[in-house]
Amino acid sequence: MAPRAGQPGFQGLLIVAAALSQPAAPCPFQCYCFGGPKVLLRCASGAELRQPPQDVPPDARNLTIVGANLTVLRAAAFAGGDADGDGDQAGGVRLPLLSALRLTHNHIEVVEDGAFDGLPSLTALDLSHNPLRALGGGAFRGLPALRSLQLNYALVLGGPALLAALDAALAPLAELRLLGLAGNALSRLPPAALRLARLEQLDVRFNALAGLGPDELRELDRDGGLSGPRLLLADNPLRCGCAARPLLAWLHNATERVPDARRLRCAAPRALLDRPLLDLDGAQLRCADNGADARGEEAEAAGPELEASYVFFGLVLALIGLIFLMVLYLNRRGIQRWMRNLREACRDQMEGYHYRYEQDADPRRAPAPAAPAGSRATSPGSGL
Repeated sequence: MAPRAGQPGFQGLLIVAAALSQPAAPCPFQCYCFGGPKVLLRCASGAELRQPPQDVPPDARNLTIVGANLTVLRAAAFAGGDADGDGDQAGGVRLPLLSALRLTHNHIEVVEDGAFDGLPSLTALDLSHNPLRALGGGAFRGLPALRSLQLNYALVLGGPALLAALDAALAPLAELRLLGLAGNALSRLPPAALRLARLEQLDVRFNALAGLGPDELRELDRDGGLSGPRLLLADNPLRCGCAARPLLAWLHNATERVPDARRLRCAAPRALLDRPLLDLDGAQLRCADNGADARGEEAEAAGPELEASYVFFGLVLALIGLIFLMVLYLNRRGIQRWMRNLREACRDQMEGYHYRYEQDADPRRAPAPAAPAGSRATSPGSGL
């Protein structure tokens, strides 16, 4: 039985209908709103989107921009600043409720100081798969509530200067819980990341870590009884020499801290290539003989790759030789005819040389010796 006018149920339906009938805030140009701007706002496809949209509804909770050409995130880029960073509303709070911001695959190369000012509620930021070359030391200074920062495959092109700037940028993130640095060719852990007191997980997979030193392991074990962060370390070229003994001992004592510990495998020396690190003991982790330096270890680690290259090169040469022999076989009659003609031409040429030699050697064709000049001058009967 449907409720009638004046009944409580009928009044509740009117309130719900009025709430649903209110027009939602408009979706920004080149963006798509799913479930209303309070749920998800996605901006993609991008050659024309070169700066963050300025007409994002102020009550948006999630903003995703994928595949655009943002290139540079200037100061207060999401707080009303224009592309030149001098907008009238720069420094204001335009998106006070935004909690998740995803900016992957946007060709971002520069993140200036204060690029995320005006986002006080932001808890998750994803800048993965961007070719970052410059990062301001104060790029994340306006994010007091940030708990998750993803920079996977974003720091490869920046070099040492970018890693130094990353240390400065991470320092103010006191509430950070998750940090993703996978696929960045890191040869060491960022010191600032190890000093984050509330960090719960550090993802450094697919990097260039040859191991962890005693100082890094000491930083991972926090003082005061606090639990250290989980460490994702798989798919790194670990060198299983004597320098890896502290890491192996640490793994045995804190296996739960490294969820992918069973996937850690040796990349050098060759005798331990692809062996699981946890299956080894300290005696098997030997130092290099005769004081071999790191370059020797790298050459040893590269041995299988060089062998594979030589094998491939040999196969290519064998294939070229086989093709050459097949060409010779298919053209054997033409080659025989060419050789016969060449032999006849050489024989004719040699016969011509032999004939001229015989003619020059015939004594009958030798020229007569000339008479002395004085005898002709004194002869009286010569008539000359």
